[in-house]
Amino acid sequence: MGRMQDIVQTTAEVARTERPPLLILERVEEFLDAAGIGSGPVHAHRIGEGQSNVTFRIKRHAADVVLRRGPRPPLPPTTHDMVREAHIQSLLAPLGIPVPKILAVCADANVLGVPFYVMSHVDGDVVTDTVPEHLDAPAQRRATSEAAADMVVRLHSVDIESGDIAGIGRPDGYLKRQVQRFSALWEMVGSRELPQVAQLAHWLEANRPVTQRNTVIHGDYRLGNLMFSRQGPAHVKSVLDWEMATLGDPLADLGYLTATYAQAGTPATLLELTPVTAQPGYLNRADMAQRYNAHFDLDLSALPWYQTLALWKAAIFSEAIHTRWKRGERADGSAFGAALEAGVPRLLEAAAAHAAKLP
Repeated sequence: MGRMQDIVQTTAEVARTERPPLLILERVEEFLDAAGIGSGPVHAHRIGEGQSNVTFRIKRHAADVVLRRGPRPPLPPTTHDMVREAHIQSLLAPLGIPVPKILAVCADANVLGVPFYVMSHVDGDVVTDTVPEHLDAPAQRRATSEAAADMVVRLHSVDIESGDIAGIGRPDGYLKRQVQRFSALWEMVGSRELPQVAQLAHWLEANRPVTQRNTVIHGDYRLGNLMFSRQGPAHVKSVLDWEMATLGDPLADLGYLTATYAQAGTPATLLELTPVTAQPGYLNRADMAQRYNAHFDLDLSALPWYQTLALWKAAIFSEAIHTRWKRGERADGSAFGAALEAGVPRLLEAAAAHAAKLP
């Protein structure tokens, strides 16, 4: 079944599909009309390579926007909360973090099967497996890495002691809850015997570091979630994908960034979603960490713990996708789902390799 069947024109067509569509253009049109976003027929196509939440570019007269929604149900509890994700971005925008403008939010799951939101379309480049020409010179490759490090510094410098941003999470106990939450998620989504999941969970709890400070954290901070200007020097126009954002230990973001950052001479994992950084000119992982820490002067000796946490969590999330694929719930992502058969164990091996580095 192709992706075109993810989009249907009318509600009447839903009964003729083998699985619920992701977009019903008739209902999207009604929602946009009620929100005062453009007019006339709606045209949509899927954008991005997200394997979890899904985004569509929506065009109609006087409107060029993006609709973001979760995958088809059933969904694990506390995941894919689009209403919360939209709310967080609306709080971050006035605090100086570049995010798309939230235009409308639909909490009613009856419209498209799950809640969703509509945001402004940001024109820019996302660096993944190819490099835009204007960012491909050695100096611009370095500047791209520096911009990624500097943007997470900017995020982690947001004041969380006042205003509505203080209510988006409970920073105390964040690391402990992460291990507990993802251990519980594994019990829900795991469909095969992978003893390393429980072994690493035990190791993470036994070696959990003391949090040195609390900040807003993105939760999925990597180069592939940054949109760069299409011209001129490397400049981050927007930070994307805020589903996992909360308050907590900022080294969780740094651990994820460095653990998933491709680097020449190190074994690749399935999660190196921006493989270009293994090419000459980009900062390496140690350089990224050093540039970040020049602003905060934290003790980074426990960074391998955070890198282990990042890849362990990624393995569990990936196994959820793999399980859905095996059940026939992800026909649109069959190649990725199949790759996870070996990819999840590789992520766990990579996590264990980081754990072995802890002093």
